[in-house]
Amino acid sequence: MNGNGPTAGEAVIKRAFRRSLVGIVLAVVLIGLFWVVTRERPRSPELTEAELEGPVAVEQPATAEVPPEVRFADITRSAGIDFVHVNGAYGERLMPETMGSGGAFLDYDNDGDQDLFLVNSRYWAGHEGEDQPLQGLYQNDGQGRFREVTAEAGLDLQLFGMGVAVADYDGDGRDDLFLTTLGRNLLLHNEGGRFRDVTAAAGVAGADDMWSASAAFLDYDKDGDLDLFVVNYVKWSPRIDLEIDFRLTGLGRAYGAPLHFVGTNSYLYRNQGDGRFTDVSALACIEVDDPVSGHAVGKGLGVAPVDYDRDGWVDLIVANDTVRNFLFHNQGDGTFEEIGAFEGIAYDRNGKATGGMGIDAAYFREDGDLGVAIGNFANEMSSLFATAGGRPPFADEAVLEGLGPASRLALTFGVLFLDYDLDGRLDLLQANGHLEHEINKVQPSQHYAQPPQLFWNCGETCRSRFLLVEDPGDLARPLVGRGAAYADIDGDGDLDLLITQNGRRPALFRNDRDTGHHWLRVKLVGRGGNRNAIGAWIELEAEGSTHRRQVMPARGYLSQVELPVTFGLGATSRVDALRITWPDGTRQELVPAGVDRLLVIEHPAGDEL
Repeated sequence: MNGNGPTAGEAVIKRAFRRSLVGIVLAVVLIGLFWVVTRERPRSPELTEAELEGPVAVEQPATAEVPPEVRFADITRSAGIDFVHVNGAYGERLMPETMGSGGAFLDYDNDGDQDLFLVNSRYWAGHEGEDQPLQGLYQNDGQGRFREVTAEAGLDLQLFGMGVAVADYDGDGRDDLFLTTLGRNLLLHNEGGRFRDVTAAAGVAGADDMWSASAAFLDYDKDGDLDLFVVNYVKWSPRIDLEIDFRLTGLGRAYGAPLHFVGTNSYLYRNQGDGRFTDVSALACIEVDDPVSGHAVGKGLGVAPVDYDRDGWVDLIVANDTVRNFLFHNQGDGTFEEIGAFEGIAYDRNGKATGGMGIDAAYFREDGDLGVAIGNFANEMSSLFATAGGRPPFADEAVLEGLGPASRLALTFGVLFLDYDLDGRLDLLQANGHLEHEINKVQPSQHYAQPPQLFWNCGETCRSRFLLVEDPGDLARPLVGRGAAYADIDGDGDLDLLITQNGRRPALFRNDRDTGHHWLRVKLVGRGGNRNAIGAWIELEAEGSTHRRQVMPARGYLSQVELPVTFGLGATSRVDALRITWPDGTRQELVPAGVDRLLVIEHPAGDEL
């Protein structure tokens, strides 16, 4: 006997175990092959009404609380927005025609108000229209009226655009643009109101054949500058799409489901601090491959950068379409670990992967529990994951909180937490719209254009927290909704809304709130390479309540909200304390001198590095 090795008997046992294991594997393989050979070949799918797994509607709470009468007015044309999204559709029903695109609020000219950028797509080669679709930049006059300045800003670009992310990535005090596309992405450097393409020098173009969706700037390694995460969708080409030849009975060729396409891995770019980025996707362990097929698993559309476990390092939650959602836990050493299933956010309450589109994360209950909302496909409820007791794992509480049944029929893309009535509680907006123009012919409950849904946060006194607002004014109009964003475009303290449409004009809604509620808007000015203070946390304490918000403008679907953070105060006219945790860990506390104003706060260390 060798004191360092197994005995002869142990060796025999191990060999017998290996033979048994091999036999089991072979048996499973043979059974699988038999099933593949003998199963009935699939026919063109029939689209039928889905059976409900729960009630269509929930009983109204036994309370006198009802959503406030807040109306939204469609001011798109009167505000000067004449942009029209072109999706390139001409009859072949190619999948990218259905997905875009996004928009962003930003202050590109540093005049203190929120301007608007809109992403456009283009015609397919050989099917060009008379007009040449371009991107759209609209300058705000401070009163909510806009002037189109695309060409003079150097943004009259033709590309099959998808999403947009905004940040001052080089710390020069000006907001830059990153555009995701069907193909090579673009980084556009703001050089004083005019943008210059620096993609090649920065090294963030990505592959020619990649289809990118949402993107976000964040400081994942806490080195003081902004890195870039880019969500990629499926492996696509016109040839692959046409070969799949997806059809629906009653409609013929239809837009293919993502189930028929191979997944992709996303990009993570580390900012080197000199205007250049390094692709660290593999080194950072954000590439997730199927161990059997070797193909990438992810089919990402939305991303929420958030420190979900409060360890001081920003994590990444990715909404995937028809495969499990990802949660990339930041290990603090430059790497991530994908633990979505372990933390309860990979699947819905039934243990199924959903058609995840947009995503947002916030402390919507003000109780220390993080919530993550994900918009899903038609006949799937929206997901509302929440922690318990301030700690993960998550549980899907969409039904419990009143969101689930009301959202079941909608096909939801953009989702946003926001306090639209300024009562101090975060409400929820959903941008809805189907893929198929004629879906109503085969599924009577579905329509191509669908009304957005605004859910009022009723608070702890209600049986169901989220109540659907039945009459939000023009916001009730059916849209082919995709991206969503918010900003105070007219300086009155409340949040106005943008919803982009696929193949149509965007819709800009003015918030005509008349609740009398107080508010405080906070804009942080960071230092060094993160002048936007992206990733900072702000806690506001007023009358015994604590409200927690993150400076993270990348939210929803393909879009970005404004950088200032808005706190609704309800009837409260005084703030007891404002506590800021800056991205570098510096803590600051102050007492605002008043409310109903914009408070600009600079990092206590100034511009020193």
